[in-house]
Amino acid sequence: MNYLTVENLTKTYGEKLLFENITFGLEKGQKTALIAKNGTGKSTLLNIIAGLEEPDKGQVVVRKDITVSYLPQIDNFADSLPVLDAIFNAQTPDVQAVKEYETCLSLVNEMHEKGNNDAELENRLHRAIEAVDRLQAWDFESRAKEILSKFGIEDVFKAVGELSGGQRKKAALAKTLLADTDLLILDEPTNHLDIEMIEWMESYLSHSNVTLLMVTHDRHFLDQVCNDILEIENGNLYRYKGKYDYFIEKKAERLLNEATEHEKMKQLYLKELEWVHTSPQARTSKAKARIQAFEGLKESVSQKIEKQAESFHVEPERLGNKILEINNLDFAYGDKVLLDDFSYIFKKGEKCGIVGKNGTGKSTFLKLIMGELKANGGKIVAGQTIQFGYFSQDGLQVSGNKRIIDIVKEQAEVIRTETGNYIGASQFLNHFGFKYEQQYTYFEDLSGGEKRKLHLLITLMRNPNFLILDEPTNDFDIDTLNKLEDLLSFYKGCLLIVSHDRWFMNKIVDHIFVFNGNGKIKDFYGNYTDYKLAHDKELRIEKKAEKLQRAAAAPSPEKISKRDNSNKLTYKEKKELEELEILIEGLEKEKKELLDKMNSGNGTGEELTSWGQRYQVVSDQLDESSMRWLELSEKEA
Repeated sequence: MNYLTVENLTKTYGEKLLFENITFGLEKGQKTALIAKNGTGKSTLLNIIAGLEEPDKGQVVVRKDITVSYLPQIDNFADSLPVLDAIFNAQTPDVQAVKEYETCLSLVNEMHEKGNNDAELENRLHRAIEAVDRLQAWDFESRAKEILSKFGIEDVFKAVGELSGGQRKKAALAKTLLADTDLLILDEPTNHLDIEMIEWMESYLSHSNVTLLMVTHDRHFLDQVCNDILEIENGNLYRYKGKYDYFIEKKAERLLNEATEHEKMKQLYLKELEWVHTSPQARTSKAKARIQAFEGLKESVSQKIEKQAESFHVEPERLGNKILEINNLDFAYGDKVLLDDFSYIFKKGEKCGIVGKNGTGKSTFLKLIMGELKANGGKIVAGQTIQFGYFSQDGLQVSGNKRIIDIVKEQAEVIRTETGNYIGASQFLNHFGFKYEQQYTYFEDLSGGEKRKLHLLITLMRNPNFLILDEPTNDFDIDTLNKLEDLLSFYKGCLLIVSHDRWFMNKIVDHIFVFNGNGKIKDFYGNYTDYKLAHDKELRIEKKAEKLQRAAAAPSPEKISKRDNSNKLTYKEKKELEELEILIEGLEKEKKELLDKMNSGNGTGEELTSWGQRYQVVSDQLDESSMRWLELSEKEA
């Protein structure tokens, strides 16, 4: 069943062509990611589909009997509006009933806390409960509480204008996810969310039957949620029916084919050019046709074919034996402890990631190292050869309105690479997406993402030997992230990085500081995926231990009578162990087959959704069966 059809869509801004005659559709249950470089029209396309902008030509057709919800990058909430009203602003009966119930419940609780009673208010609450019952809206109300709680939105009567940028993003996302919608359109939904919230949203969207179209630069999130990828490049649209790895493979094949075809055209063009220069300009229709064909060939050859840019790596300044020592560091804001007696000695070349919930002190830790904040106790001692490169969330401070190239040349005319060669500042900018013609743009005319990218490049080009990066992946397109990953993978200095981008962290860091709250920091050796697997295993063991403790606290007579044989497998358990081995083998085989299907590029939207849902069920069954097999195997041993 087709939910969305986009036909021959074209959009330009001034003289810049964003996309031309692009056509695609979405079927029911399909989950599609839209990716492209910054400034190529991703958000514009979503705005057109949502009806907020008009195309130059073409049309968007949405199935009449479905509902659509859209999360833009910037919300349209009025600052004076309470959070509750902003989130529940839909005028449907069930939403209004839940909103009235939440309002009455809050007023009644507040009244009871003061030791007062109000019969009219109590009656109003009962009427609200009856309305929610009548409309069967309790499911909506429970989903609302789950999402608001997960996003840390507790004071729903607070004015939107009093929220931070991150909190506003969460409120807008909560509103979008709560809508009873058929087609969900999301523009960079993971920005400003910590990893725990992103993982919750992954699970929420993966198990939902909603049809999804989203723009995202978070490759791990994309890989977990979507089974279909659209890419805008040079004004054209390309489609890849598979996961992110499949996209990378097929895009490489496409670029190779285009380069081969372009080389053939070039050779034919040179041959025809020789004919044009040496042959008399005959006025026969055959000669004219050949000349016209030559002009068309000339235009095709002149078109740019994307080439994979040669990578290069900056050479950091020499680093001495003593790098950075942190001794018994303490820091708190009032009663909130962020660091409690933390010590660590950095070694040459180590790359450390930092993860944790928002508000646990990640950025504060970096500011303490850089001397922007003063610790309550302990000390930080930096080696004499350290040259810090600090990319903060505060942004690049530029005095006066200057051109990009002038800002960069104030830092360095050339950048030294690891080979000992030098590249010009302009070439360095071009490598990271600031094309030569754009380098004369004024700083104030850049987008927020472009300003952040320029800030990062200036940090890198100073050749620091200790890089400190606070959320460097926000607002960057996937192409920029890949180039940054390549540069940092070969970086020989020390690296300390805060990021919620798990794909990025997995490729870069050697170990992780996990900020658990209340000043407690755990040093885990391995990347983020290693940590997540170990953490999940710890949680399962803890839950199992709690279950065993509860069982031990109140043993049944049957358990008591069999306690002497508790270390031996019963006949029933032996049979279960044998059956589990067969079951696990079958589940592993089915899991692989489903993964191959999803990555094959075949299948309708409904089939891909069905495979994805079955894949999750099989994965859960496999985890549960493996845990039980391990439990029985240990008992048998």
